[in-house]
Amino acid sequence: MDVAVETKIKTVAANIRKVREYRDYTQDYMAMKLGISQNAYSKIELAYTRITLERLIQIAGILEIDVITLINSTSEDLLKLNTSASSNRELIRN
Repeated sequence: MDVAVETKIKTVAANIRKVREYRDYTQDYMAMKLGISQNAYSKIELAYTRITLERLIQIAGILEIDVITLINSTSEDLLKLNTSASSNRELIRN
């Protein structure tokens, strides 16, 4: 497979993990919501398993994030988005 494609697949998998951890969701929780085992879910985050567009949409829905953000963002971008979202929530509370 093309190196660029492999890199993108690993980036998407890492982005899924980062957002899951930010939301304090466990792999068990994600697996339960998706109707798969925790082991199967772990393989998604490790990029051992190729996911379908349907599965990516399901994951994005659970994580409450846009699919495009999962695909196009770097880890640094996600950190900025999460920090910005946290700041906005604090502003709304005050």
